[in-house]
Amino acid sequence: MSQPSYQLFCMGNPLLDMQVTNGEALLAKYGLKSNDAILAEEKHAPIYRELVDNYKVTYVAGGAAQNAARGAAYVLPAHSVVYTGCVGDDDLAEQLKAANKREGLDEVYLVKKGEKTGACAVIISGHDRSLVTTLAAAEKFEEEHLSSPEVAPLVDAAKVYYVEGYFLTHGTESALEIAKKASEAGKIFVLNLSAPFIPQFFAVQLQQIMPYCDIIVGNEAEAEAWASATGLPDKEDLAAVARAIATQPKSNASRPRTVIITHGPKSTTVVTSAEPDAPKVFPVTPLQDAEIVDTNGAGDAFAGGFLGGIVLGKSVDEAVEAGHKLGAMCVQQVGPQYKWPKVPIF
Repeated sequence: MSQPSYQLFCMGNPLLDMQVTNGEALLAKYGLKSNDAILAEEKHAPIYRELVDNYKVTYVAGGAAQNAARGAAYVLPAHSVVYTGCVGDDDLAEQLKAANKREGLDEVYLVKKGEKTGACAVIISGHDRSLVTTLAAAEKFEEEHLSSPEVAPLVDAAKVYYVEGYFLTHGTESALEIAKKASEAGKIFVLNLSAPFIPQFFAVQLQQIMPYCDIIVGNEAEAEAWASATGLPDKEDLAAVARAIATQPKSNASRPRTVIITHGPKSTTVVTSAEPDAPKVFPVTPLQDAEIVDTNGAGDAFAGGFLGGIVLGKSVDEAVEAGHKLGAMCVQQVGPQYKWPKVPIF
């Protein structure tokens, strides 16, 4: 059987989310910020057992790029999107596959025998979510997997590529391989900043991949962290931060870089290197408090809707609106999930 020709190729850390609500006591106990994402340190190790023992845990498929890939698959025809990352040969990986299948996302995991699939503690308090991740198998991804007979043709055939910033903590070489290939072939490479700690502590890796990025997506906290890390004076001015990122050196100069900064229920700011002094601001239609279940995965859902628009050849404006629709849908579900039966976005 010939392989489907996927339009969108996504790569990241596949994780199973362990989500709990009313987690204020956990935030205090483990010294966590209410709206943040971190890698677990030794002091956080007991949190996973504590969730299971003392809270009602909802298990949902997670992993930033995988959430976005499922979102893009939701809005695109079947077999449009494929995702790779590294998992263990365990029950968690089977749960991820089942969730992908429901949304119509195909995966080509690298499976590490005897390893555990990564997990993310998701602590909901009010409308905030705090993420504490143990990567486990996810950080064992190997660059050779991209040139394997199963995966190489998929990389070559795709038109759009999406990698999460989280992947830069361990897989920069793999991310660079995809980014350079995309740039050389005049295809579209999209990077998500993912979390404030990426521009803060992985600035070197971010600078390595930046020249190959056609589209960069982030939220206000990530934009602020980038501004702080690079010494920009006005960290709060999202248009100014977006402009600074958009005008960083670029290897494929024929395609202007587009930077998209979301701001939760507030507006989304878009700046391109073609018109760096003409930021566009797209208002978000806010939901009523009662309509919001939780915000876990909302940014990934935005990215998924946006990517779907880009794959379909829509304008950036239309793609942003699709992102807003999918983001709004996601916050009305538990975790990074979408409505069933499917609601047409385009």
